[in-house]
Amino acid sequence: MKLTAAQRKQFAEEGYLIFPELFSPEEVKVLQDEAGRVSKIDAACIFREGESGQAKTMFRLHESDGPTASRAYRAAARSERVLGVAQQVLGDDALYLHHCKVNMKAAIEGTAWPWHQDFGSWHLDGIARPDMATVAVLLNDATEFSGCLHLLPGSHLEGRRNPYWDDKSAYKLWAVGPTEMRDMIARYPDPVRVDGKAGTAAIFHCNLLHASGHNLSAEDRWQAYFCFNTVKNRPADVENPRPDYVRSRNWEPMVLEADNRILADSTVPA
Repeated sequence: MKLTAAQRKQFAEEGYLIFPELFSPEEVKVLQDEAGRVSKIDAACIFREGESGQAKTMFRLHESDGPTASRAYRAAARSERVLGVAQQVLGDDALYLHHCKVNMKAAIEGTAWPWHQDFGSWHLDGIARPDMATVAVLLNDATEFSGCLHLLPGSHLEGRRNPYWDDKSAYKLWAVGPTEMRDMIARYPDPVRVDGKAGTAAIFHCNLLHASGHNLSAEDRWQAYFCFNTVKNRPADVENPRPDYVRSRNWEPMVLEADNRILADSTVPA
């Protein structure tokens, strides 16, 4: 999957690209089934919310070991449509995954993610430069009503904002404050929704401001994230580093695999 000059220019200027229905319904079904299987596992890298105790975020599906390992997610992470696109926008073939996760925004209970930059926290992991990008894959149809992702075009160009620790929301993270966000939204084009059919994908820069709303719908909204870093930009040592599932220590360059592996590996247990 080769990006056009116009797509590379858009990523540089606006900080994102969206690919409608990039993955087939059959591939999406495999990824959904795998997410459902993994969500039933009791593991430290699976976080839950709500009265039901439903999984809300699951990490480290892309590796070949560990309780959440999945052949399908490992194949997706190394496909031309994921790894190949990340290599092109970052201008480097030697990439690894800082982490891989599935966010599972439950029907009715799934709450909002505040405006933030991924590099707001990744910089604190010991990563020096924002040479990073995330590929997001919709595992369900996404709408504004179901709390889809929103991106603020061009906001990555101002670099990393000074984040604050938001411990009031359900998803505790380093966020950008309301006063600063009002100023940023006033100065940039309207936020763009990452919505549409399951299988739609987007790639966005690690300093691009993004957020998502409460899932008010009666259907769960699941989304997979593959967060890439260049090998040469791997983390330096920090005091009290986060666990391996969010701050990977596997810095070996990932190798592209055949683009049909999601389906080919779907009948083989992880």
